[in-house]
Amino acid sequence: MTTTRMLASKVPEVTLYFWIIKILGTTVGETAADALNVDLGFGLTRTTLVVGIMLAAALIYQFTLRRYVPWIYWLVVILISVAGTLITDNLTDNFGVPLATSTGFFTAGLILTFAAWYISEGTLSIHSIRTRRREGFYWLAILFTFALGTAAGDLVAEQIELGYLTSALIFAAIIALVAAAHYALRLNAVLAFWIAYIVTRPLGASIGDYLTQDKTAGGLGLGPTLVTAVFVIAIVGSVAYLSITKADVIDTTVDNPDAKDAARA
Repeated sequence: MTTTRMLASKVPEVTLYFWIIKILGTTVGETAADALNVDLGFGLTRTTLVVGIMLAAALIYQFTLRRYVPWIYWLVVILISVAGTLITDNLTDNFGVPLATSTGFFTAGLILTFAAWYISEGTLSIHSIRTRRREGFYWLAILFTFALGTAAGDLVAEQIELGYLTSALIFAAIIALVAAAHYALRLNAVLAFWIAYIVTRPLGASIGDYLTQDKTAGGLGLGPTLVTAVFVIAIVGSVAYLSITKADVIDTTVDNPDAKDAARA
């Protein structure tokens, strides 16, 4: 059998650490946008510009790397999380686009991204992120999941008026059901991952809003700046731990990463 040495994976292994940091990061995406926009007085337009520049710089550096580096990977995730919130906020506040419309638009964009990715590469597995083209599809999909999650979370919590805490519980229950379907019913691993990944965004958005919004609006009134600071500290600590232990590093040499994923699924 012929084996091929592959480039090191550009993304982390999916472990408990991954999901913890992901949920923390999605919450920061919601609260940091509000902290910059409102608490620090940047305004929506200036906040969007600053975050856009930071995201572009982080992505450029991420693409120059040949392997997964925890701090820059998670920095990109957090910045995309903030950007996803700002995209939805701009559409809603500056252009008057209804949340239902933006939710549908981002859903279509995500489906088209997945379709193009699969047609081009034959897989949607994150274990196959070993080329720049696949990494490009990966980050585009991530952007759509964050924008979609923000719109869907606001739609459920505010427009449908279920409230932030109830919305968070609903999204958490969906993730639990997906996990149960994967482990008990052998739901395809790649499909289960992406469903859970998408739903963690509205979960984080609902948690962020519940913690920061005024009590009169159904929140705890802790404020976006305080919540952002606490969650960022938790993320930095977690990423530092992973950087030292390498607990989330995927093996850099495998015979066939796509076949490996198929076997896991």
